[in-house]
Amino acid sequence: TGKKTAGKKPKEPSSEPKDSDQINLTDEESRIMKTSGGGFEQCYNAQASADHDSRLILHTHVTQNANDKQEIIPTMKWYEKHPDLKPSIAFNADAGYFSQDNIEACLKNDMIPYISFGKEQHNQPLEERFKEADPLPDDPTEVERMKHRLQTIEGKAIYAERKSVIEPIFGIIKHVMGFRQFMLRSFKKAEGEWRLVCMAYNLKRLHTIMG
Repeated sequence: TGKKTAGKKPKEPSSEPKDSDQINLTDEESRIMKTSGGGFEQCYNAQASADHDSRLILHTHVTQNANDKQEIIPTMKWYEKHPDLKPSIAFNADAGYFSQDNIEACLKNDMIPYISFGKEQHNQPLEERFKEADPLPDDPTEVERMKHRLQTIEGKAIYAERKSVIEPIFGIIKHVMGFRQFMLRSFKKAEGEWRLVCMAYNLKRLHTIMG
């Protein structure tokens, strides 16, 4: 058109990082994740599932995903390969794992999902705790079935057992065994370290079981 283009002349891209760029020089395979306290840390996401009766850890893995929603499907695939170690029929998980895909993955693996679909209220009145669920709608989806299951008196009792199974395991690992952060760097080494920690927990637990 013969007219000058508007705006500043574009600069050539630089191969050097800007002062505002943030990179992890210690472990580039770790990821920035939100912590329970509301802050952020450079982390890996360590996962574990345990047997209800023995409180032994059955399966572990480490992931770079900050969101737990993506972690039930790989866990179920592992149990498909190791059916002898598969836990009891019920599978408990907190609200961070809630999704339709995860519910279907549990059912496909012959485990009834009890995955919380909302923030659980503490110190509920007795009438709320022992209130029966409303009737299921006609032709319910699997998500509706699970939500109904969790609202029954039996379902509330089964889900409540999660607090005495998996939560104490992580508490013992953190506060008794003193493992609060990975010492090794790189994804593969962190994964190996987490397996060693879980093996150490299982040895402690076996010692307690055997007396």
